[in-house]
Amino acid sequence: MSQFILALDQGTTSSRAIIFDKQGNIVATAQKEFTQIFPQSGWVEHDANEIWSTQLGVATEAVLKAGITVNDVAAIGITNQRETTVVWDRKTSQPVYNAIVWQDRRTAEYCDTLKKDGHAQKIKEKTGLVTDAYFSGTKVKWILDNVEGARAKAEKGELCFGTIDSWLLWKLTNGQQHATDVSNASRTLLYNIYDLKWDIELLDLFDIPASMLPEVRSSSEVYG
Repeated sequence: MSQFILALDQGTTSSRAIIFDKQGNIVATAQKEFTQIFPQSGWVEHDANEIWSTQLGVATEAVLKAGITVNDVAAIGITNQRETTVVWDRKTSQPVYNAIVWQDRRTAEYCDTLKKDGHAQKIKEKTGLVTDAYFSGTKVKWILDNVEGARAKAEKGELCFGTIDSWLLWKLTNGQQHATDVSNASRTLLYNIYDLKWDIELLDLFDIPASMLPEVRSSSEVYG
């Protein structure tokens, strides 16, 4: 009988895995840092494939340290750096650009324009968030507007967007699950926290095709 829980803790500077027994005791841990990419001042990126490889690596290491096998793991839970944005090809599972990290400020000027044009109040009323480059929505728009061919692919339904939880879930399920939970969705500038769904008006404002978005589920359920 499977008696252990594997927690995947994907952070801003490192990936970590923790094995818990059924009493909630820590049995084993593993952690590995990954590359921080700074293309220019104010820009912060991660290699999404490196995020996946380090996360998979520490998970394997933690299982070995615990002296168990994957068959002894009853469930996997994910916690992650929020807001960091990945856009990938639905068929190849390859990112079209590096993950844009929550710290990244490249869309600050665009956010200022949104404020000047009077959109900030509407965004706050729907999402509870201020209009800021911190959040995922403007990062997705930047990728679509600046990566060659990305918008055309997105409009044909060929691209997926996700925060890091969605990216890890996609990789863990070999592309079978494109989903997120409400806590991550609510940090994108695209999710209506009152209607509990992606907001069509905000998607139109940011010019983001709805087909890119993951299914939003509760924070505690079986994802795949």
